[in-house]
Amino acid sequence: MRKHASVLLAAVITLAVIPLGAQAPAQNNALSTADLTAIHQIREEGLGQRSSQVMDIISELSDIHGPRLTNSPNIKEAAKWTTDKMTEWQLANVHLEPWGPFGRGWSNERTNVQVIAPHPFPLIAYAKAWTPGTEGAVTADAIYAPMTKEEDFAKFKGQLKGKFVLTAAIPESPERFDPQAHRYTDAELLDMSKVEFPTAAPGQSLEERLAQFRAQREFGIKLQKFLLDEGVVAWIEPSRSDDGTVFVQQGGGRDKEKDPPVPCRVAIANENYGRIVRTLQKKVPVSMLVDIQNKFYDDDLNSFNIVGEIPGSDKAKADQIVMLGAHFDSWQAGTGATDNGAGSAVMLEAIRILKTAGVKMRRTVRIGLWTGEEQGLLGSRAYVKAHFGDPNAEDPATHLIKVTPEHAKLDAYYNIDNGTGKIRGVYLQGNEMIAPIFESWMVPFHDLGMNTLTIRNTGGTDHLSYEAVGLPGFQFIQDPMDYDTRTHHSNMDVYERIQEPDMKQMATIVASFVYLTANRDEMMPRKPLPKPVPVRNFP
Repeated sequence: MRKHASVLLAAVITLAVIPLGAQAPAQNNALSTADLTAIHQIREEGLGQRSSQVMDIISELSDIHGPRLTNSPNIKEAAKWTTDKMTEWQLANVHLEPWGPFGRGWSNERTNVQVIAPHPFPLIAYAKAWTPGTEGAVTADAIYAPMTKEEDFAKFKGQLKGKFVLTAAIPESPERFDPQAHRYTDAELLDMSKVEFPTAAPGQSLEERLAQFRAQREFGIKLQKFLLDEGVVAWIEPSRSDDGTVFVQQGGGRDKEKDPPVPCRVAIANENYGRIVRTLQKKVPVSMLVDIQNKFYDDDLNSFNIVGEIPGSDKAKADQIVMLGAHFDSWQAGTGATDNGAGSAVMLEAIRILKTAGVKMRRTVRIGLWTGEEQGLLGSRAYVKAHFGDPNAEDPATHLIKVTPEHAKLDAYYNIDNGTGKIRGVYLQGNEMIAPIFESWMVPFHDLGMNTLTIRNTGGTDHLSYEAVGLPGFQFIQDPMDYDTRTHHSNMDVYERIQEPDMKQMATIVASFVYLTANRDEMMPRKPLPKPVPVRNFP
């Protein structure tokens, strides 16, 4: 036994240091002639100049119905268009599946922010979500009141009433010598494919970072209350980026009864912010005109997910489900094109391709488009809990998570949520059993740049909801482009940042992986069921 164990350990160690992309696929995972024929049909439909509809879909979601903040009128209109389109494609079981409560809806109806003295100029400005407006156009003085700790409040008490208040220091704007957009190099992909052994992270521990975050949040709440009590007209804040790019999320809460009231909050380009602060520091008065109109919606505090299906053709396997999905919601400054209209459009195009190409799939294929992702994967978590299992609940018989009967029927879930960049491979989320399967499936797409598998995990999006209950959930590796540097949660999240060839490539590959999953003799291998985790109110 010791000898055999030593040989096995040596084999495991050898496997661990071989890049996954270099491991040969097992013969029984080779694609059949029928599979290759179907992939050819999928490629013809997905990559064709006349047949592809992915750019029409992303334009509709972003140009016409963006931004899509959860529970806003825009996202409801976008959902109506999407379900109508899915019905037009003759998908089955098309519906909105409610979940909640999420909280009140919000929309920005008008943003007009400008300096009028000493010299007039317009500002690049956006209202923060779930904050009130100014109740009409207001002209008033700006005041620079830097406050980084509670003791600073006394310096400005009684001086802020009726003012536009700037409390932050001017952000740094270092020169850039590298392009903001980037595609993975072969060397980067090779490094990504290697096993990464955990080491002690330098710097602060997780608990220390959480404690720091809590302290910052608590100070922010106190500062917010101080500004509100002082009677400021609006709190003017700088973006964390430059080049006129404004990153904007929320500034208030969704629960009318529990969340504290907030003042009008406006994020502006840091170049605009810097000019105002420097002018005030020279003792030159600055007068501003601000007209912010925001609306709250309290009629329905629940949200929804969008669902549709292609029924399986094999009676013995039609009750088994292969899912593809993406989050449907966005933030409010841009039009939600790269985050995550791109993912939603790709998944809609993928299921359209499968339906239009007429390829037979033994298992049922289901699309899910999630809301509330930007507030914490809320929609996909609610869906998984309702259908598959609760990561926080214990089964007393096994002491593992409590699952539903549907849990055994979900084969795999595929997700897109990293912008417009083309697919380069798949994150295996620690499931090395999948590697030889995906290795063989990638072969027809080597010419499209898909070559890499990594055992590593990636976070921050909806496949984690499936992973949390022991289901195979996968996010594709995508070229980063300018997603993190420019478009993610910013006013530059717009159609112009979408790359058409990449979108077609993604839709074609996703459709093919879904097809191949739906037609395997066996379901995908799974990791063992996890133990329940206690509910943690972050941070």
